[in-house]
Amino acid sequence: MAPTITRADLTDPRLRAFLQEHLDDMEPTAPPESRHALDLSDLQAPGVRLWVAADDDGIVGTAALAVVGDTDDERHEEVKSMRTAPRARGRGVASALLAHLVADARSRGVARLSLETGSMEFFAPARALYRRAGFEPCAPFGSYVEDRLSVFMTQPL
Repeated sequence: MAPTITRADLTDPRLRAFLQEHLDDMEPTAPPESRHALDLSDLQAPGVRLWVAADDDGIVGTAALAVVGDTDDERHEEVKSMRTAPRARGRGVASALLAHLVADARSRGVARLSLETGSMEFFAPARALYRRAGFEPCAPFGSYVEDRLSVFMTQPL
């Protein structure tokens, strides 16, 4: 059964635990200056929209969009907090969440989505997902700088 995707309830303790697991997963992958996952307070900031994918057993995934910048020419947002629970990996949760993000961004007139993910083997499935969805490598965007531990990707909408 496909998970149900809804806007996140940031007061839900299950979500808090899920997001902490995400941060814990990221900790051994890179030094602090190369980890860009958002914590709960960052996800509550203006300009951030967070969704949860859930099945009958609970949360199986999260994904967010965060405003990078609005210029006269373009509305630009970043894909953040993409995570699939280990028990649900390989079931299409991330693909469903990413398609949901793209549809939401398009419906609001966002012109470009970009993302940062790790360059290490741990992130190979994520990079493959983003390539399949039409994202292409790009230069650092927003406040990011070149980092050998980061891969930057973008997609015009």
